[in-house]
Amino acid sequence: MSLPESLARLVEQLQKLPGIGAKGAQRLAFHILKNPREDAERLVEAIRDVKERVTYCSTCNNITDTDPCVYCTSAARDHKLICVVEEPQNVGVVEKTREFRGVYHVLMGALSPLHGVGPDDLKIKGLLERVGAGGVDEVILATNPTVEGEATALYLARLLKPLGIRVTRIAMGIPVGSDLEYADEVTMTRAMEGRREV
Repeated sequence: MSLPESLARLVEQLQKLPGIGAKGAQRLAFHILKNPREDAERLVEAIRDVKERVTYCSTCNNITDTDPCVYCTSAARDHKLICVVEEPQNVGVVEKTREFRGVYHVLMGALSPLHGVGPDDLKIKGLLERVGAGGVDEVILATNPTVEGEATALYLARLLKPLGIRVTRIAMGIPVGSDLEYADEVTMTRAMEGRREV
């Protein structure tokens, strides 16, 4: 089916979004076309606003519309405790627990030599500067439980431990609601290592 040029261009742009294939992009494009013009204009305005107003915090690299961000400027947060995550969206996951009261440091990725991502490509220097400035008691390494996340956590631990602070790693194991028979050896090993007294 041949599409009008402007619609084909919209499909092409939508297809560049993560997780959107050719059919999904076409479905979205037809949805935008079918809905009232005001809806499309609100979408365009929302995209423009996010590109103009949202930036990265100069302290922790989290996304923010004020610099420094609300976490870095909050007197209610424990600035002696830094949770290191890979991406800005990970901050939201930790915040949902309502348990963590410290501050964050976003690496903007994980070490991945196969994809050409080395230490200089991550926001590690800023973390070392924050810790080196003093006032930090503990750094929690909350990188993903992947090969890249593990490598990143080990690399950071080697850099941070000589600075005389406590370096911890989030516990990993069996997800709530899961069945032990589906757990692989690594997950089960982590669950046993991360056990605590009840």
